Amino acid sequence: MATIQKRGKHQWQAKVRRKGYPAQSKTFETKRDAEQWARDIENEMDRGVFVSRKEAESTTLHEALDRFIDEYIPNLKMVANETRRAKAIQKRDIATLYLATIRTKHIAEFIKEREAEGVKPNTIRLDLAILSRLFEVAATDWGMESLANPVKRVRKPKLTDGRTRRLQPAQHKDEKSEEELLLTACSDKFRPVVQFAIETAMRRAEIANLRWANIDLKSRTAYLKETKNNSERTVPLSPAAIDVLMSIPRQISGTVFGMSENAITIAMRRARENAKLKDLTFHDLRHEATSRLFENTDLDLLEIAEITGHKNLQMLKRYTHLRSERLADRLAGMKRHL
Repeated sequence: MATIQKRGKHQWQAKVRRKGYPAQSKTFETKRDAEQWARDIENEMDRGVFVSRKEAESTTLHEALDRFIDEYIPNLKMVANETRRAKAIQKRDIATLYLATIRTKHIAEFIKEREAEGVKPNTIRLDLAILSRLFEVAATDWGMESLANPVKRVRKPKLTDGRTRRLQPAQHKDEKSEEELLLTACSDKFRPVVQFAIETAMRRAEIANLRWANIDLKSRTAYLKETKNNSERTVPLSPAAIDVLMSIPRQISGTVFGMSENAITIAMRRARENAKLKDLTFHDLRHEATSRLFENTDLDLLEIAEITGHKNLQMLKRYTHLRSERLADRLAGMKRHL
């Protein structure tokens, strides 16, 4: 039988004692919440599905994120990025709540806060992914079996279409193209990275982790053991990409370019600012490279996907408009270039 007692001016304590189960108690701000909690506990005991909420009710999201950072994130690929994301969530009001009290409405409020700050939908989705994984790990590995995952039921922000930023050509004969401006603004160490990215469509992490041991100059390929999609891939290297590799000194570390992901990001920001280019990111170079594969080659969709590492061909279909003129030529009887 549950008992509800008033404790203090604005507190109500609910207690549930049932033979065969450990005593359960919790304090609430309203009597109604205390009664509802007690009914839920008794109902679960009646149905034989009761699991103690004690740990989930005494662990805040902030504390859970500390444990998540120590035990789970080290097993992920992007350790530094995921750690920064988790620590940023710890600074939010939602982090002060106990895990067992976090509901879908709290997650929805968190989403609204991020949107009001002008954060992009994909960034919010990455935040939600951290929270969702935490609740799943807490329920399966930390013994909080009663803990539900409130992220699963919340309405996620709708993703916008992918970025379409490209390097623009010169507007006048006496001006430089954006590619020329960017390369001129790059440091001697960073310039080959940019050139290689434009030639290969590799991601930042793939370039940063590329090692000479995985470069085969004879077969003109680069083997990528770890990629964003958790699958291996071998990238064919164009003559221009080979020239870039032949022009740089070997690093003692064994990495090709000797720059970390973060170093590449910082170098790109500096080069962009020095070149006075607006809204250009390192990832845009991947989009530029993929666009050129469609514009300048007759490789089919699957062949390009093999180079770029796109798992979802739907992502590549947004580039097919670049070949409209060539398709019209074929309709007129021209053969595919070999």
